[in-house]
Amino acid sequence: MTKLEDIVSLCKRRGFIFPGSDVYGGMAGTWDFGPLGVMLKRNLMNTWWSFWVDKRDDMYGVDAAIIMNPKTWEASGHVATFADPLVECKECHGRFRADKLVDGATESITTEEFLAVSPKCPTCGKQDWSEIRKFNMMFQTHVGPVDDDSSIAYLRPETAQGIFTNYKNVVDTIYPNLPFGLAQQGKAFRNEISPRDFILRDRECSQMEIEYFVRPEEWEQNFDELLADYHAFLEEQMGLPTDKIHDYDVPAEDRAHYSKHTIDVMFDYPNGQEELLGFAYRTDFDLSNIQKASGKSMEYRDKVTGESFIPHVIEPSIGVERLFLAVLSAAYVEEEDRVVLKLPENLAPYKFCVSPLLKNKPELVEKAKEVFAILKQKYTFVTWDDSGNIGKRYKKQDEIGTPKCVVIDFDTLEDDTVTVRDRDTTEQVRVKAEEL
Repeated sequence: MTKLEDIVSLCKRRGFIFPGSDVYGGMAGTWDFGPLGVMLKRNLMNTWWSFWVDKRDDMYGVDAAIIMNPKTWEASGHVATFADPLVECKECHGRFRADKLVDGATESITTEEFLAVSPKCPTCGKQDWSEIRKFNMMFQTHVGPVDDDSSIAYLRPETAQGIFTNYKNVVDTIYPNLPFGLAQQGKAFRNEISPRDFILRDRECSQMEIEYFVRPEEWEQNFDELLADYHAFLEEQMGLPTDKIHDYDVPAEDRAHYSKHTIDVMFDYPNGQEELLGFAYRTDFDLSNIQKASGKSMEYRDKVTGESFIPHVIEPSIGVERLFLAVLSAAYVEEEDRVVLKLPENLAPYKFCVSPLLKNKPELVEKAKEVFAILKQKYTFVTWDDSGNIGKRYKKQDEIGTPKCVVIDFDTLEDDTVTVRDRDTTEQVRVKAEEL
């Protein structure tokens, strides 16, 4: 069974993900993507955008600023409610999320419930705890030259509000038919009390969110359709196994303050089942609050009936890092003599690796460079490898998920055929170079 440590080791060893600020000893909750990680991450994000925006006629993109008017977060409820239950060990003064120290607990856990279980401190092992208090996770900053209350701003904790604040701009400019969605990809920041589990819970992440605006009476139908589409995306585009994906109907006491109905799409990660995707019916909570706070109408006027109303909203929200780890976990396979990353071809950082059989034979190297140039022009994502023997090259490419290895040997010089090795089956066939 795959362990999270195996994934972490592969990511560091092969240049997918490094600890943030590694040269200075790192910084908790931050991660840097290396050359292969950037390529895989971009493939994930580009595939998502293509599926949800480019190939649909009811979706449009926006890209909002990270630092927004602080009134945004007051109207959205984040200033008052965006908080986790914080508990402190009186012995070592370590601070932790209380709900993560008690099996089966939720974010609404009380001090009485927590102390009744009296869990051990993960750091020192003692059982002497403070009362639970709420800790707001937004990063606060100041805009302008003066640090006072009038200059307070926040790094956005979600990309959703950048969509809601642009809803009126979109309606006023392109006036789309209902239902329609606005999509955004971008950074979000959360001052997690105790970031953990690699990139599952960190302080800086990338999100891919959709706010889908619907008629109030049609929310259930649209909710079910979008959820079904998302399952198709996860399974067909991301290569996630159906049996590792689970829908969890979140009870009312555990839902976000804006949600009337939430489905958390869970995934079986190496460290256990965790949330991959949140699917929330936000009603008209956000647009109504914006209307009250700004004094500007958020109503949509139906083109046919002339009826005016505030649309309701369905929100599918997914973290890129969580999806990244799910894809890696599903693709990671340990076989008897190799580790192989069986990534879907549309996500693999490289589509081909080109190698001369021997790097000390100029005629093989020259021909291999010709083949490399042709493939590079055609497929872009092609790598070159002439280090070590051919067996070691295969193992390296298997580990980074390259679907096909192309080897130029002496027969190539005679008949212009090359050996193509398949990553998943390890089978080798000879084909004409021009047919690649």
